[in-house]
Amino acid sequence: MIVSYNKAHVGDVLLVNFTTERTATVEIERKGDVVLLREAGTTEVKGFNLFNASNYIELDVAGNVDVTKEVAEKLEAALAKNNADVKLAVDFSPKFVVGYVEQKEKHPNADKLSVCQVNVGDETLQIVCGAPNVDAGQKVVVAKIGAVMPSGLVIKAGNLRGEDSFGMLCAARELDIPNAPQEKGILVLEEDAVVGSEFIVPKN
Repeated sequence: MIVSYNKAHVGDVLLVNFTTERTATVEIERKGDVVLLREAGTTEVKGFNLFNASNYIELDVAGNVDVTKEVAEKLEAALAKNNADVKLAVDFSPKFVVGYVEQKEKHPNADKLSVCQVNVGDETLQIVCGAPNVDAGQKVVVAKIGAVMPSGLVIKAGNLRGEDSFGMLCAARELDIPNAPQEKGILVLEEDAVVGSEFIVPKN
């Protein structure tokens, strides 16, 4: 679930998306301050807009909102108050974690890409990576599907030149780490980093 708010540019409206996939056509249903966005033809709710958001939740942010349990509870209360029958399925598991590159192979269709198998503790993800310094045996920072980068980029599943990719291996500058090197290359962590543990991304 991706939540964003920018009062200066959008107004007092909270934008909530349940999926990172683009929906071709949506149908709109108004329930008080809540506007439900349903996929045309299926009526599945893909997200909603909450108008007069400051009446329901205090927000001091311009951009993506960190979805904590408190935020989720206030959103559920706002939906209930407006008689919008929508259940929030929120994944509170960490989206930035320590991964271990178990295997690296040259991409069959792209000279500058590698196809990596990365252990993130509870599963192994295939991630296509263009960093020149990636290699098997490294501990790295993995942005999982649904992670929101400091730049605002939302990580989605993708396919690069015919190879599926389920996350991103992060460079220090992409994580807004102070004094990060500007040359291309992922951040390689120390050997004592625990695979599967949360990596705390600095907040400006």
